[in-house]
Amino acid sequence: MKILLIRLIQFYQKYLSPMKRTKCPYYPSCSQYGLEAIQKHGAVKGSILAAWRILRCNPFSSGGYDPVP
Repeated sequence: MKILLIRLIQFYQKYLSPMKRTKCPYYPSCSQYGLEAIQKHGAVKGSILAAWRILRCNPFSSGGYDPVP
């Protein structure tokens, strides 16, 4: 499961993300954060952390540096 999620995020980063007009206000980007979270914490906890980050990522967010815990 972990490998599948990592491959999906890598596909998104390579093919879909460059087509977006807006940029993530956070550093690292939300997709990179998700990739690091899954690699560090596994499929379940990493997915939860990535989902929470995506929910916080919006136009009204202040953004900034937000590393994976």
